[in-house]
Amino acid sequence: MKAYQIQTAAGIDGLKLVDLPEPQPGAGQVLVRVRATSLNYRDTAVVSGRYPGQTLPIIPLSDGAGEVVAVGAGVTRVIVGDRVAGIFFQDWIAGKLDRQKIKSALGGAIDGMLSEYVVLSQEGVVILPAHLSYEEGATLPCAAVTAWQALVHRGGTIAGETVLLLGTGGVSIFALQFAKILGAKVIITSSSDEKLARAKQLGADETINYKMFPNWEEKVYELTQQQGVDRVIEVGGAGTLEKSLRATSIGGKVSLIGVLGGAGEVNHAQILMKAIDIQGIYVGSREMFETMIRAISLHQIQPIIDRVFPFAEAPNAYRHLQSGSHFGKVVIQV
Repeated sequence: MKAYQIQTAAGIDGLKLVDLPEPQPGAGQVLVRVRATSLNYRDTAVVSGRYPGQTLPIIPLSDGAGEVVAVGAGVTRVIVGDRVAGIFFQDWIAGKLDRQKIKSALGGAIDGMLSEYVVLSQEGVVILPAHLSYEEGATLPCAAVTAWQALVHRGGTIAGETVLLLGTGGVSIFALQFAKILGAKVIITSSSDEKLARAKQLGADETINYKMFPNWEEKVYELTQQQGVDRVIEVGGAGTLEKSLRATSIGGKVSLIGVLGGAGEVNHAQILMKAIDIQGIYVGSREMFETMIRAISLHQIQPIIDRVFPFAEAPNAYRHLQSGSHFGKVVIQV
């Protein structure tokens, strides 16, 4: 079978197309014919050797969807022919995340989905919503579950609250879609008026071009009648966290998800004086994934795909993601 491996931590140039033996499922395992995979910012860190706990060589990508083509002894959760996606942490079924579960992260700690076939535990897959294609299903395991945990499982977002989203990448666009079905008001930022117009079409209530308004946190305060927002989906990390804290209301929540903005200093007085709750969000469990799928099916949510690349052009998919020009998810069709 064909698969991509990261053989050296040399960036995208370290990604190599190789021939490997087709894996066979053991007891409790399933063989999945991968039909599509999707990229996350985390994958650019893995290919550059900057992801904690990764091993080399490794098949990259946590996110993928396909068809079950064989099952091992004792498999009862799925059958041959089922359309499935793998879960990010293969061992995080429910409950709290711990060190052992972290060691089961696809495409980082263990081989991932950028391959024609993969063997996964029967516990490490979920059934795709019937209305989604494989390409759409492949977008769910990391970005969508992350947004769901931030807004619902730990965020506790309720109707009428205001949510601030930074940028228009995968997590932010899923968060926009989820926030709207929860009845929340959404403010979203971008450097592109074209992307902001697309976000408006998806239901964003207010938009801010952060190139036009570098002090966008002041604009957020203006749009919220000097109150600030109830929730921030913070994908920039330390580089934008200070602004997010200023934009947050007293007693608000900041879900810290990414580190796109690089390093920066944080004014801890903001956190203390405004009683802000900062929570680290690291994807989510299978239980969260399955709850999210029920909501996606009920509301017929369609994941937003920016572009689909053929398998042979996987390195170009990485380059497209790194360019930052995407809106929503970048997908590789296997």
